[in-house]
Parts: sequence; C-alpha cells; structure tokens
Amino acid sequence: MTFRLRAVRALVLLAGFYLMGVVLLAAMAVLDWLLVTRLFTARAAWFEGAVLTVTVLLAVAILRGMFAFLRAGRLRPVPHGVAVTPQDQPELWEQVCAAAEVTGERPPDELYLVAEVNAGVAEQSRLLGLLSGRRRMFLGLPLLAGLTVPRLRAVLAREFGHYGNLDTLLGGVTMRGREAVLHTVEVFREGSTQLHYAIGALYIGYARMFLRTSQSVARHQELAADQVAARHAGRDATAAALRTLPVLDAAHTHYLEMYAAMGGPLGALPPVGEVHGGFRRLLAARTGERLAALSAGQRPPRPHRYDSHPPTAERIALIEELPADDRTDGSADEPAALTLLHDPDRVFAALEARTLPHEAVRLRRMSWDDLVMARAVADAEGWSRPLRLAVAASRSGEPQRLAVARTLRSAAQVADGAAPARRGAPAEKVEDAELPGLEEVLDAFDRGLLWMEVADRIPKPTQAARLTGASARNFIRPRVYDGLAGMIHLRLAGTGHAAPDIAWSGQPGLTLPEAWEKDMDDALDAAVADTPDTAPLRALLAGTHRVSA
Repeated sequence: MTFRLRAVRALVLLAGFYLMGVVLLAAMAVLDWLLVTRLFTARAAWFEGAVLTVTVLLAVAILRGMFAFLRAGRLRPVPHGVAVTPQDQPELWEQVCAAAEVTGERPPDELYLVAEVNAGVAEQSRLLGLLSGRRRMFLGLPLLAGLTVPRLRAVLAREFGHYGNLDTLLGGVTMRGREAVLHTVEVFREGSTQLHYAIGALYIGYARMFLRTSQSVARHQELAADQVAARHAGRDATAAALRTLPVLDAAHTHYLEMYAAMGGPLGALPPVGEVHGGFRRLLAARTGERLAALSAGQRPPRPHRYDSHPPTAERIALIEELPADDRTDGSADEPAALTLLHDPDRVFAALEARTLPHEAVRLRRMSWDDLVMARAVADAEGWSRPLRLAVAASRSGEPQRLAVARTLRSAAQVADGAAPARRGAPAEKVEDAELPGLEEVLDAFDRGLLWMEVADRIPKPTQAARLTGASARNFIRPRVYDGLAGMIHLRLAGTGHAAPDIAWSGQPGLTLPEAWEKDMDDALDAAVADTPDTAPLRALLAGTHRVSA
C-alpha cells in the first residue's frame, strides 16, 4: 500500500471513530422502538424497562464521547505560563512567524513562555481535526536559555511542521485526528460507571486500531518536519538541536533539584526571578562536556507504543545525510536564543509569579550566597546531631541518659521508616546546648568510647542492628565520618573560616581554608579508624585557632 493510500485509510478510520457512535445510537434507537411498539408485553414489562434504562445510559455515555471528540483540542487557560504579544517581544515573534511561514502554516494566535525544556503548538481543531482553529504556542524559557538562535529556528520549524501537509495533503489532518482520538479515549477512561467503561473499552479498541494504522503517516510527518527545519535553520543546527534537547532536559532537572529547591527545608527562596533564572548561570558556567555528563548513563524515556516520533538517533542520521549547506553550527559564536527577549529578568520574575504556589509568597528571599551558607549549616547540623546524641548518651547521668536514649530510638524509627511507638506521645527533645561540642566528641574518641559505646547508639536500620565486629564498624563508619565532618563545618562556619560557594560548575557548598581542603579527609579517616587517632584533626583545629588569634 502506498503512503498516500495509508493516509486516506487513516482519514476513513478517523471518520469511522465518530460514525461508530452514530451507528450505535441508531441501533439502540431501533431496539427501543421495537420494544415499545412491537415487543412490549405486560408479562415482560420489567425486563423491557431494564433494557430501555440500559440503552439510555449507554446512549448518554456515547453522546458524551462524541461530544468530547468534537471538542477535542479545546484550548484551556494557561495558569503556569506568561503570555507575550508581538508588542512585548517583537524579535521572538519574528522568529516564530518566520518558522510558521516556511512550513506554509499560519503563526500562532497566542504565545506563552513556560518553565519547561520544551516547545509545542496546540490547536483547537474542529470537525474531526479537518478544520484548524485557534492556535497557541508554548516555548520554555529554559529552552531559550540553552539553545542558540539557529537551533531555536530549527525547533520552531519542526513544531509548525506537525500541522503542515508536508508529505501528503492529509498529513496535518492525520496529526490533528490522532490528538482528537487520544483526547476522547482519556474522557472515557475518566468514566464513573460500568456502562461508561464498557462503551469506553469499545472506543479504546477502535482508537488503538486507528493509532496503529496512522502511525506510519504520523512518523513520515515527523521526519518531513525535520527536513523542513533543516532547510530553514541549516542541517548542522537542526542536528545539533536534536542532540542538545536531552542534555538540556537533564541539566534543567539537575538545576531544579540541586539549586532551585535548595531553600526548601529552610522555608526560603532564591532572589526574585532566580528560581527559574538561575538556570542561565548554570549553563554559562559549564562546558558542553560537563553538561553532557549530567545526562550520561540515563536511559532515554521508553517510547509509547503509538508514539509518532522515530528514535532520535535515526532522525539525526537522516538529517546528516542531507547535502551540506553553507550554514555551519558555530554554537560558540551564535547568540543564545534568550537574547531575543527584551528584559529577560522581568520575564523570569513574571514566570516565577505564575508557577510558584500561593504559599511561596510568605517565604523569605535570600541571596544565593546566603542560601548556600544557610543550607550548609542546616545540613551540617543534621549530619552531626546523631553523633552528638550518641556521645551524650554514653556520658550522661541517668535522667539525661534516658531522655537522650528516647530521642535516639525515635530517630532510629524514622531512619528505619517505622512510625513512633506511641502516636501522640510527646516527642523527646534534647537542646543543642546540652549536647557535647567538637572537642568533647574527640575526647570521647580518645578514651576509646567510639567503638565501645558511641557507635552502638547511632541510629541504624533494623537490618543492620544484627551486624557485629568489623561488619558493624564498616557499616556505621560513614555515619560517624559525616557526623564529625558536620561538626567541623559548623565550627568553621561559626568562626568565619568557611565561605559559601554557589559552584554553578560543580556542587554548592562551603569553601574551607586551604589546609582543611588539603588534609581534612585524611584527618577524618584517622579519627574514625578502628583505632581512632584524633591528633591530625586537633592539629588542624589548632591551626585555625592561631589564624583567628
């Protein structure tokens, strides 16, 4: 079967998706008419009434599906996007309109900037997708921050190519029809009655047949959109854009987890506009290799059975087979697509206001350096507290020993994922002022208490509680190490010897004095060895005191 015949078949099946509902309604109407006019008997009235009730309920479910199909693709409000007009951002709109023109499509009626590494066009299609309606485009600000202008041109041309009749006159119609079918299936899946599910199963089965039949047409449409993008933006820039997208996606995920969410435990946020805007700084600080390392080893998302996108490697290979043009991808010399925006700081602040929850208004704002310092101190307190509690329990008098022991048991239950023994019982709290300081902890190590008493009191999962000897020491040693490192960070931060480092090219944390950066790991290893030696750590502390004096 030729490609054009496949497209015609897909169109026929698309019409059949709607006509199936008409046929079912007609069949039920004939059945009800026969029951009422020809087959009605007083003896079987209850049975005939039940049949009429069932057919009416089925008709309601079918009509709901048909109505959803006709309304598929209806554009809804965009609460998490910033609408920009041609007057607001003329240079960006110029690129969008040029991409639409090269694909033979009309430009969007609306343009929204969103907080995703993505671009897309949504259309309110009508009459089974045969007629196009109001069109809306979404562009991710992280995408603009990570792409050059030529690569953005390629992405824009591809998105409009989905709706253009590039390979066949029915290509765009098929893509709209697939969206309408998927929307209708989702409506049936949200049904609340068994009859709704029954009719939904029939439609879902038909939808699978349509999606399977139209998949080759949709894939040709995707590949044709790649070809148009290459002609518009250049072969090299289009291939580079396809390679860059997964890298940007991984980098953005890393940024959200490592930087944007840094103040979450503190009830704080970065400066206004920096929740999303800080991603620019991460991209500027990292080379291409370091960005690619963030996505190294990640499996690509498993494609959906009816996904219209061919594998990215296949698409890039087909693009690179095109004849060379005079437009090389000089990414180092090309401006970032973000330069197309007027006042990007204002745009980032506006997007932040649309995406953050309402409760975020009450959160305090902190500079990146203050945020790094506050988070480092909070983390260090969390690392050090179990060790300090364990040391306190090993040297306390009986009343305080019991309070500390209850606190340790509670911490152990939380670490093990178990609920506290008595729900609603008052939590035992030991104030930091009651806990030993760094020198007292080191004194306890020197007295040989680390592996005799302290280690056994550090919370551990139930599975590890059975370990003994070297196995037990090796399991708990990293926790002792982290606890001691946390106390050192608190000491250096409190005395002004540690400075915050946002480290856009690495990992945010504290910058320690040169001697500590060089020798701290070895000193910590010696302190938590099977035979603890705290002398190297005390020497570093003494050097810090001399500098302070």
